[in-house]
Amino acid sequence: MSLLQEWREEAYSQDMNKKEGQLYWGNYFAIEKGIYEKILANPNEVVTGTLKELAENYGTSIKIMTGFLDGINDSLIHPNPIEEMTEDTKVNLGFDKEILYKEMVKAEADWLYNLPVWDELLSKERRKELYLEQKKSGTVVKSKKIGRNDPCPCGSGKKYKFCCGRG
Repeated sequence: MSLLQEWREEAYSQDMNKKEGQLYWGNYFAIEKGIYEKILANPNEVVTGTLKELAENYGTSIKIMTGFLDGINDSLIHPNPIEEMTEDTKVNLGFDKEILYKEMVKAEADWLYNLPVWDELLSKERRKELYLEQKKSGTVVKSKKIGRNDPCPCGSGKKYKFCCGRG
């Protein structure tokens, strides 16, 4: 079983309605926040190393670091091969600030997208734009239903019921 599969199996089997699950995720989120504070403090420095080295550098386990990489991977300029990753796989944390911010909003991780360090990375206005952009991207907009007697949207000039509405 790959490291990623092990992480996901362990993490997503935690019941958030039970104390153990809350403690597990609370611990993970605290570690995750600490790592983000460090990498966001030097946004132009691309952190690289093996999975094992990064886990040691950030004072966490390989499993937790795998979870962190799973979470940040969609925000990286060059995504890591997380599916087949081993502890000796060389990985990078070179992220796109705006994509990372939007991914944090998407995950509803307010403890991450509200970190004070964002004040130095993106203007308040830009963060608001990215926040709204991300929230709107999940909104489904229904188009107006075409009535039987409305002009057909194909442009024929006929009523819908005599054109494309014939079933």
